[in-house]
Amino acid sequence: MLPEGPLLHFNQVPEPKTIKNRLHLCLRPKTTREEEVERLLNVGATLVDDRRESDGAGWAVLADPEGNEFCVLRGEADRAAMSS
Repeated sequence: MLPEGPLLHFNQVPEPKTIKNRLHLCLRPKTTREEEVERLLNVGATLVDDRRESDGAGWAVLADPEGNEFCVLRGEADRAAMSS
């Protein structure tokens, strides 16, 4: 359990995705955005749209194996590196 923030619980359902997501998640990892994107790709996510920019700004849009999209924002490590 996280010490702060919302608790999210995901249930698997038998029906396939049929319409656009009604909920869109944006994840801000403790590691870097690049490390988190790589980790998620290795466990089955796919890259839908790459909005990352060379200056470190932007985000990556991924989808889970059922097509539900979510974004990965700059992580805590990225933000700390940019502010120093």
